[in-house]
Amino acid sequence: MNYISIYNNRPVGLKEIPELGYGEFMKSNVDMLNGRADRHCVNYFGYETGAEVKLFCCIADDTTHQINISSSVVDKKSTLHSFTAQNHNFENFEREIHENFGIKYSDHPWLKPFRKIEDYPFCKAESEELHEVGVGPIHAGIIEPGHFRFICNGEQIMHLEIQLGFQHRGIEQLFLQKNRLIERTTLAENIAGDTVVGHTAAFVNLWESLCGFAPVHSLDYSRTLAMELERIAVHTGDLAAICGDIAYQLGNSVYGRLRTPIINFFQEWGGNRLAKGLIRAGKINYPFTPELAQRLANVLDTFEPDFDEISSKLFKLPSALSRMEKTGVVSYDEVLEIGTVGMAARMSGLRRDIRTSHPFNLYGSSIIHEPVIKRHGDVYSRTQIRKEEVRQSLGYIRKIIENVPEFRKPEEVHFTAASNMFAISLTEGWRGEICHCAITDNSGNLVLYKIKDPSHHNWMALAMSVRNNEISDFPVCNKSFNLSYSGHDL
Repeated sequence: MNYISIYNNRPVGLKEIPELGYGEFMKSNVDMLNGRADRHCVNYFGYETGAEVKLFCCIADDTTHQINISSSVVDKKSTLHSFTAQNHNFENFEREIHENFGIKYSDHPWLKPFRKIEDYPFCKAESEELHEVGVGPIHAGIIEPGHFRFICNGEQIMHLEIQLGFQHRGIEQLFLQKNRLIERTTLAENIAGDTVVGHTAAFVNLWESLCGFAPVHSLDYSRTLAMELERIAVHTGDLAAICGDIAYQLGNSVYGRLRTPIINFFQEWGGNRLAKGLIRAGKINYPFTPELAQRLANVLDTFEPDFDEISSKLFKLPSALSRMEKTGVVSYDEVLEIGTVGMAARMSGLRRDIRTSHPFNLYGSSIIHEPVIKRHGDVYSRTQIRKEEVRQSLGYIRKIIENVPEFRKPEEVHFTAASNMFAISLTEGWRGEICHCAITDNSGNLVLYKIKDPSHHNWMALAMSVRNNEISDFPVCNKSFNLSYSGHDL
């Protein structure tokens, strides 16, 4: 067998991962994806060992619910054939490997900087009929830095190129430098400010599995509940922003107001509106009580009728529908080729959702999740998914708060990571699939921590979505994806 298959949050010994020659390594992983919509690359990265780089490729199989892992060792001065030339799922992964280690690819179709911003080689408009429009990296409001370069024919967008990397923070390296668990947990909480629960749950699930700790039901319960509350809060806020971009001010105001009691409940539960401090490995400092369950039920009882009323208005309003329908379309074939995840996959009929395919915490047991799938790949589909996932999350939460587990008094658990291990953790944040990977040395110390936010897969889908649209449609296309700059600029 040229790979080893493991389940989500089940670590494996480094020596158990097959090490292949590069040609066999490439063929094996590319062949696993070609012609298969139920498989995709969840992570592909390098680990430096002197003059060599050990490459690890992780292919998720949604049918078997397993992750197929293989490796290969190459010289840093190598010039390799690229996976991307045969399957575009690997494009960003190989761009990052090239940037981090200097490995060259002879046939990569788009070998541009992944995070490096100096002298970025933008496509140029070599025509008197075309012109370029630059947006950013300084944006209005509090949006994070990214540069968008449009090539337009009049008002029509012909091409969009997105340059990121303006705030590369070195988060992955900090995981190695910080030895205390609380420091690493705090880093996880700050990977992407709008996905505190999604990323922190991935970290603590990974760390517990790496240390051989089996979480009790109450820990899985609190993480799952927080995950679905975060989904409601961000989706509702995004619906407000989408309404703002199409000048539907009533929707903007009402959805914006409705987000507030959800994040305020996080404040009541754990002392922070974004859920920082709530998720911890081996314990929870803020147990969820029957009294909090009743309080949350009251919050949802107030939230739900207003959410349904404004959603009914939005999705019946002709002027709103005209701005969303057939705007920013990305087809099924395109999202499959790009390898998108989360909403950016499900908007076009590609069934990808870790809650179903690689279950974690209460998913697959207390919650049997059925992904919300749309077919048209436009702003309307992405907006519908948000609305329907909010409704779905409301149902999940109402179900699990009927039976609040007993929370024991928090105890300090002394974690010791196993030596020479490879661990992987997948969660489904509101934006889509999150992947954390870790490698330990002979002493159980971290020697690699690799993070992948769903935005890694989906920025190209945004660029594809605006082609042949008016440049005035870019804001609503952009917000309908709502990708993360900080999740990319690790």
